[in-house]
Amino acid sequence: MSSIFPTISVPAGVAGSVWVYLLQSADGSLYVGQSSNLTERLRKHRFGLGSKHTQDHREPRLVYCEGPFTLTEAVTREAQLKRWSRAKKEALVRGDGVALRRLARSREMAAGGRGNQ
Repeated sequence: MSSIFPTISVPAGVAGSVWVYLLQSADGSLYVGQSSNLTERLRKHRFGLGSKHTQDHREPRLVYCEGPFTLTEAVTREAQLKRWSRAKKEALVRGDGVALRRLARSREMAAGGRGNQ
């Protein structure tokens, strides 16, 4: 069963830094992105201008954010989170380290011990 998460506040900007974030739309879908100007990026998402996903899944809310990162770090982290299962993303948003480790181990086992996520 999918969770509905509370909206969080946008962190204060840090010059030259990038944030990785998760949005949850009104239908419960999750979106992973990264931005150096999170306030402006969220405004665009709310108006359906931020991405194809947020055009199709309305009323996006910020439910998770991490950083600040360098651009290279943010792009790498965003790509990693986009590969994660929904269950693993939900555990991250909940701050459930036990579930994250369990889900990572189950994926490694399914991949024959080769998982790196």
